[in-house]
Amino acid sequence: MNIHEYQAKQILKDYGAPVSEGRIVLRAEDAKTAAGELEGPIWVVKAQIHAGGRGKGKFLEPEAGVKGGVRIAKSASSAAEEAQKMLGRTLVTHQTGNKGKPVGRVYIEQGADISSEFYLATLVDRTTSRIAFVSSTEGGMDIEEVAKNTPEKIKTFTIDPASGLSSFHGRAIAFSLNLKGKQIKQCVSLVSTLYKIFLETDCEMLEINPLILTKDGDLNCLDCKMAFDNNALYRQPSILSLRDESEEDPKELAASKFDLNYIALDGEIGCMVNGAGLAMATMDIIKYFGSEPANFLDVGGAATKEKVTEAFKIITADKNVKGILVNIFGGIMRCDVIAEGVVSAVKEVGLKVPLVVRLEGTNVDLGKEIINKSGLNVIAADNLGDAANKIVKEVKSKN
Repeated sequence: MNIHEYQAKQILKDYGAPVSEGRIVLRAEDAKTAAGELEGPIWVVKAQIHAGGRGKGKFLEPEAGVKGGVRIAKSASSAAEEAQKMLGRTLVTHQTGNKGKPVGRVYIEQGADISSEFYLATLVDRTTSRIAFVSSTEGGMDIEEVAKNTPEKIKTFTIDPASGLSSFHGRAIAFSLNLKGKQIKQCVSLVSTLYKIFLETDCEMLEINPLILTKDGDLNCLDCKMAFDNNALYRQPSILSLRDESEEDPKELAASKFDLNYIALDGEIGCMVNGAGLAMATMDIIKYFGSEPANFLDVGGAATKEKVTEAFKIITADKNVKGILVNIFGGIMRCDVIAEGVVSAVKEVGLKVPLVVRLEGTNVDLGKEIINKSGLNVIAADNLGDAANKIVKEVKSKN
C-alpha cells in the first residue's frame, strides 16, 4: 500500500526525523490560510498523487498553468494561488500514463536553503532477503537513471538481522555521502530512525529523495515516499487509515476486498487463472499468439464460488476486454467451484464477449458438466496453447 508524501512526512516527524513544516490543503478556499501559517521567504506547493515525476509533469487543463506539479512561490498569497490552480486538475507524469491522475490534495511546505542533495532509501534486498540501505550522492533525480548511467555512485548497505543495525552502518552511509562533522552524527541518528520506522510499520520501501544538506549544515528530508506490506496491514490500523482509495484503480480496489490478486493491464483479453505462475504463462502465450492480456488475475487456491463470481464481474467491467480466457489447473482449487462461479457471474452480468474455458485437474469432469449444462456459449479448449489460440482468433474475428 502506498501513501502520500505529506502522510509519509508526518510519520517521519512523529519518529523525530528532520522534515520541513507543511500544511495539507483539501479545499481551494483553505489554501490561503494554510500558506499563511508557514514562514517564508519561500513556499513549495506540491500536488499529492501516487506517482513520481510530479515536478516534470504537466496538467491537462490549461487553467492549471504550464508549470508542473511542484511549484515555488515567494509569498503566501502566491502559494495559495498555485494550490488553487492545481486542486481538481489532472496531472500527467511519466508514471501516470496519458490519462494522468486528478489532484485532490495539495501540500504547501516551507522552502529550504539547499546546499547539497542526496538519495537515501530503506528496502528489502531481494538478493539477500534482508533490510538494506541504499545511498547515493546523486539526489533529486530518478535513481533508475543513476543506476543506468553511473551505477558506481549507488552504495548498498545490508543489515544482518541477527545483529541488527549498528552505529557503524550510519557512519558508513554518512561517509558514502561525503558528510562531515555534525552531519555524520545527524546521519547516524536518521539511519537509526528510518530503520525503526521500517520495522515498526511493516514497510516495504522508504525512500527519501532528496535528502538535503541545508546551507546551515543540517540534514533534512525534503521528499519522502513510503510503501507498506499489504499482508501486514491487519496489524497496522494506523497505517491502513492513511489509505487513499481514490488513488487506486477501481477494479484493483474491488479485487482487494475479495482477496483477489488483480492487476489491470492495457490489453484486450481478460484472464482468470489460478496460481501466479500459470497466470504469467497464460499472459505470455496470449502475447505469443498476437494479442495482449487485459489483466493479471489469480483467484488463488482457496477461492469460493462468490470470489470467482466477483473476479468475473471485475474482468467484464473493463471496457477494453473483448474476450475472456479462463485457464484453471485444479490442484487445491477445484474445477467445479470455478465453473459454478463463472456460470453464476455470466447469468448475473451477461456475456457480451467470447469466452474460452480450459479446465484440468481436481473435479474437472464435474466442472465441464456444469458449464456444458449451463447453456452458456462457451468455447472449450484442450490445453493452454489451444485456449490462447482460440480466444485470440475469436477476438480478432470480431474486430
